[in-house]
Amino acid sequence: MTAQAVRERAGPSLIILICFLIAAVEGFDIQAFGVAAPKLAPDLGLDPSQQGWAASAAMIGLVIGAVLGGWFADRVGRKPVLLISVAMFGLFSIVTAVSQGYDALLWARFLTGLGFGGAMPNLIAIAAEISAPKRRAATVTMMFCGMPAGGAAVSLLARLMGDDLAWRSIFMIGGVVPLILLPLVFFLLPETRPEHKEGADRSTWRGLFGQGRAAPTVLLWVVFVMTLVVLYLMLNWLPTLVVAKGLTPAAGSSAALAFNLTSIAGALLLGFVVDRAGYRWPVTFTFLLLALAMGALAAAGQLAAVLALSGVAGFLLLGAQYSLYAVIPSLYPPQVRAAGSGAAVAVGRLGSIAGPLVAGELRGAGYSAGQVFGVMIPVVLAAAAAVFALSWLAKPHGD
Repeated sequence: MTAQAVRERAGPSLIILICFLIAAVEGFDIQAFGVAAPKLAPDLGLDPSQQGWAASAAMIGLVIGAVLGGWFADRVGRKPVLLISVAMFGLFSIVTAVSQGYDALLWARFLTGLGFGGAMPNLIAIAAEISAPKRRAATVTMMFCGMPAGGAAVSLLARLMGDDLAWRSIFMIGGVVPLILLPLVFFLLPETRPEHKEGADRSTWRGLFGQGRAAPTVLLWVVFVMTLVVLYLMLNWLPTLVVAKGLTPAAGSSAALAFNLTSIAGALLLGFVVDRAGYRWPVTFTFLLLALAMGALAAAGQLAAVLALSGVAGFLLLGAQYSLYAVIPSLYPPQVRAAGSGAAVAVGRLGSIAGPLVAGELRGAGYSAGQVFGVMIPVVLAAAAAVFALSWLAKPHGD
């Protein structure tokens, strides 16, 4: 059976599976830094500030990659940009594994992030283009559940292997797997870019800010920045902060595992709800609950409470984040859909850069683990306010 025949026979399910696997290896690599950090930092002689910069280097690359990847995908297609992106983050994750010093680590993480960034707006656009509008949130969340699944895999690996797991092995696994996926992307993934209408305005600037989309675009960016400050602080620092509470490294890995596993359930459930009730009240209420969970996590000291609250935080935070990915394509016309998604991902990643840096600077300044969690509460409340305002001002764009 030819690749074309397989695509036609499997339909959207095959596309979702492939994109799920791509998201999973992204999630594996991103979470890998947080899991590897307790061993990586002393091995390479990193102080807390350097650890924060090393964690953020991938996000800096992701910002640039998302802008370029979204722009190119609207012009040359989703598939070629996705192929290049997957190859990049696989190759440079392997380079991360063999890095011998701080400078080499920074460059490896930056170039890995460049690949991440190119892939993400394409995954969002593909989800929008293979799903009916009434199932868009569910399709996007199913696809992006690969990211916490990948994160859970690396946390589980660290939990099972314990001290026997070398940090370099984690990144080597995270590099080899995406390279194995490349043939699947090449042979089985179809090009989903819609045919643009003759004379359609392909200006990215007018697509993002024209026809009353300026305020919704800015609000969407604010929500993503605030959300990703919290998300990437948790992804990169949760094991370290749990250890700083006086618990064991194994407990830190377990907290990261709980955060990732429950986030899958949160994303699927909230995606289902958003498809039926819209995003205004479900996502706003989710952020308010998240603020309460972060406050409780700041005060928690016992293992059971830390694990439970880490799980609650993952359930709420990723549920809101992935449901908002589904909102992006509905705001923009098809000819700039990937560019609009890339812009939102890129601007949001300013938050993902800031999150690990904030944690590193706060810890360096003497803040306790609980105080670091507590600083995130007003950030979450700002995200809730921005989502509520966005839901009033945004006008969905029909395909």
